Formats: sequence, structure tokens, C-alpha cells
Amino acid sequence: MVWKQVQDLADLFQEIQVTNQFPERKTTITGISIDSRTIELGNIFLAVPGTSVDGHEYIHPAVINGAAAIVGSKSAKDYLDLPVPYLEINDSREALAKLAAAWYGFPARKLVVIGVTGTDGKTTTVNLIYQIMLAAGFQAGLISTVNAVIGDQTLDTGFHVTTPEAHDVQRYLAEMVEAGITHVVLEVTSHGLAQKRVASCEFDMGVFTNITHEHLDFHGDYQGYLNAKADLIRLIAVSKQKSAQYKKLTVLNKDDQSYSALKEVAGNADVQMMDYAIKSEANYRAIDIRPKPDSLLFSINRAKDQPDFQTSLKGDYNVSNCLAAAVVCRQGLGLEWEPIREGIKNLSGIPGRMEYIDLGQDFYAIVDFAHTPNALNRALTAAKDISSKRVIAVFGSAGLRDREKRRLMAEVSAELADLTVLTAEDPRTESLEGILQEMAEGVISKGGIEGESFWRVPDRGEAIRFALQLADPDDVVMVCGKGHEQSMCFVETEYPWDDRTATLAALAELLDRDGPDMPYLPTQEK
Repeated sequence: MVWKQVQDLADLFQEIQVTNQFPERKTTITGISIDSRTIELGNIFLAVPGTSVDGHEYIHPAVINGAAAIVGSKSAKDYLDLPVPYLEINDSREALAKLAAAWYGFPARKLVVIGVTGTDGKTTTVNLIYQIMLAAGFQAGLISTVNAVIGDQTLDTGFHVTTPEAHDVQRYLAEMVEAGITHVVLEVTSHGLAQKRVASCEFDMGVFTNITHEHLDFHGDYQGYLNAKADLIRLIAVSKQKSAQYKKLTVLNKDDQSYSALKEVAGNADVQMMDYAIKSEANYRAIDIRPKPDSLLFSINRAKDQPDFQTSLKGDYNVSNCLAAAVVCRQGLGLEWEPIREGIKNLSGIPGRMEYIDLGQDFYAIVDFAHTPNALNRALTAAKDISSKRVIAVFGSAGLRDREKRRLMAEVSAELADLTVLTAEDPRTESLEGILQEMAEGVISKGGIEGESFWRVPDRGEAIRFALQLADPDDVVMVCGKGHEQSMCFVETEYPWDDRTATLAALAELLDRDGPDMPYLPTQEK
């Protein structure tokens, strides 16, 4: 391993300011934990305030379980009775990121790190950049909300995830360094930025896909959401220059509403900025976009004398994602056009993104992750390009999350889909019936008629069955909202669930063929 299994407490805090007196005696540390239940003898326990639980409430259980030191943001005077050192810091989450980086030997300082953020298109853009770097001959890795790829090893990053926690991110980066990887691309969510999970990732470059309506339950409003995303630029600004070969760079989407605000942040942070667009004049613009039966062809203004770029990804929005990847690799990494072209062509698809499910039926069945108004708009627009027949949309909206998007997504479907089936998507502790009612009101506001153009089917498996039964030859059934995710939350229980498996199961039933069983959800019993 590239990191020590045991370290001295003082060594880990060389770049972290402690507001109370640092212990004079040597304290041996065996690891870092934010969960008092998993503490091992000699671990540091980070008392991190969460959205529903405050880690400070679990300090004494952590000590009982063997913690050798406690780090928290509450006053040290409150913990004078502890038998182990209590280190008071200003920000527990930032301290966690810095401690994790120190524990693993500051791996990001040994890598070229590219961050990708935005509301939609992050995972696709991350994978495009990764494929381009491979085509260029780089030893490359990636960390996304779907998985982490370290050499020949692919690691699942979880069922329901945002950016992994700071200690997990740093561990992945350390494993990459150990595997000889030199370049990494990291998917960065707004939660990951706001909660400092990527605070010690030493970003060299950042790419923004778009910033639309999402996570307003967490960030308060669009401005708060935008500001959280803009932290990626600020992290690039404060990271140390690693090599004269690469310049710090921010890549912005000039077609997106966030452009002006992000451009101002980049200017204030003194970070070089390049922009890209499909509709607007920009440094890099995709031109002459031509859909083919199984691919999209396009050119780039700065490579207009070069052969066409080709992608098997569907929809103009994926041309935008390809362009974002091309800009950072061309302008940031200094690559020639050929590996950029090859990498874009090599990406055949992303799990759960416009993924075709085919058992020989005479219509199209597609699973997509679209779970925001903008993403649903893009997915349904792309569906219309696939076939001139009807588009049938199946989707829900999550409980305990941004309520406004429930109505917005329903309105999008009413305007773009011919038929809409509203169903469950992680209702959590909210009333599923209440969520569906809010969505139904959105469809009705756009002229939808229940029982004719839209239906409410609470059980997601039954909703998929129903939508497939509605399909005529060459229709497009779009199952949206879950994509690659592997579970669905009812109350506080995560039930194993995969939209692709469910769609295969429903198709097998419809066609009387062998296939998987429909996954279980508690709504089946109602």
C-alpha cells in the first residue's frame, strides 16, 4: 500500500488548524471513521453534523468502542471529561477531507485531476473523458456515482449515492496512485461539493455540463445550488500547480443559463475559462449535427478540416456532452484530435442512460436515468427522434426531495409524451398517493385527461407492465428516473430494484418468453 497502516496523530494534522491545545503526548492512529458503530481500536472519530443526525451525539459511544481521538466542531470545553484527545476544528467535513487525504499520503497531488459537475450529463461526460484519455495512451481512472474504475478493477460506489464520502474518495485516489494511474476524472455532485467530500482532491480542471432545476430541497433555491456547483471553480483556484504541462482550466456550457454567473466566478478566481456550445457562438462549437440510424455525426468548429466525430449516444444533448469532453481534453490536456475522436467513438453507452431493452418486441423499450425536468425533456425529445410513432413515458418523483420538480416533470411529459404513466420513485416516508396527486395536477394543467392520456399506477413494476401493454408497433416506451440505480426506498428500507430487470421481466411476461422475475416492492401488496 502507498499509505501507512498506523500514523501519529500530529502528522495527520500538519495542514489542519486546531482551535484548542493540541495534545503533547504521541497518539497512534489506526484509521479514520465517521460511524461510531464501525470504530476499530485506535481510530480517529470525526463527529460530522449530518442532515438528520449529528455525529457529536455519538462521541461517547465512539470512545467506548475504541476511538483514540475525537475531532469535532463543538467547543472542546464540552468534552473535558473524555479519556482521549478532543481536537476542536472549525469545519468537521473539511477536516474529514483533509485528514483522509493526509492518511492516504495526499494522492491527488500525484495525479492530474479533472472534475465534472452539472445537473445532467455528468456520468456520461466523465466516461467520455475517460475513454479519450485511454485512447491517448494515458493510465487513467474514473470515479462516478455509478462506479470507480482503477486499472482493470471496477468497484460499485453504492446503491443510492452522490459523490462518495471524502475518505472513500481519497482511498480510491490512493489505490489509483498505487496502480500507476496518472490521470483521473471525477464526477462531482452538488452535495459532494457542499459537504466538502472533494475538498482535498486538488482539481486541475473542471467541466460544467448544465445547472438546471434539482436539489432545491437541500440548497434552498437555484442560487444556492449554483453557488455550490461553483465551488468546483474555487477548488481549482486554490489547488497547487502540479506541472507546467497542464494549466488550471474551467470549461463552461455557453448554451446553459448558468454560464454568465460561472464565467464571473472563474474570472474572480483567476482561472482560465473556455466555453462550448451547440446553439451559441463559443470557443468550441458543435456544427453540422447529423443523426444516423445507429449514431450521431457532428463536426467541431476548431476541427472543421478534420473527419467527422461519431457517437452512438442518442440525442443532441449527448453531442453537448461529447463537446465538453473534447474541450477539456484538447485545451486542458493538449491532446490531438485523433484520440479525442477515437475516445468519443469508443463509448458505446452508459448503464441506465438511454439503454435499449430488447426481447424481440416490435416497439422500443428504453431505460433512462432522467430524473429532473431538464433531463426528462431531453430524454423524451430524443425518443421522438427514434421513432415517428407515439412516446409513452413512465416515471415518478422522489419523496423528501425537491417538491417543485414533481409538477414540472409532469408538465414536461404532458407536452412531449403522447401517454404518461405516473408511478413510484423512492417515496421514502412521504405519501406515495400525495406525490402522485401533485404530479397528476401538473399533467392536468397541460390538458392531460386521466384514463385517456395519463394514468396513476403506484406499483412501479405494474406501471412498466401497463406501459408496455399500451405500446403499438414502433412506439417508444421510456422508463425514466432510476437508470442504473439498484434499489428503491420505501419509508427507510432500500428494496433491491433495477428498472432494466423490471422492464425485461415485464417484456418476458408480455411476449410469453423466459426472463427474470419482477423485483419485489411493497406496493405489490396493495
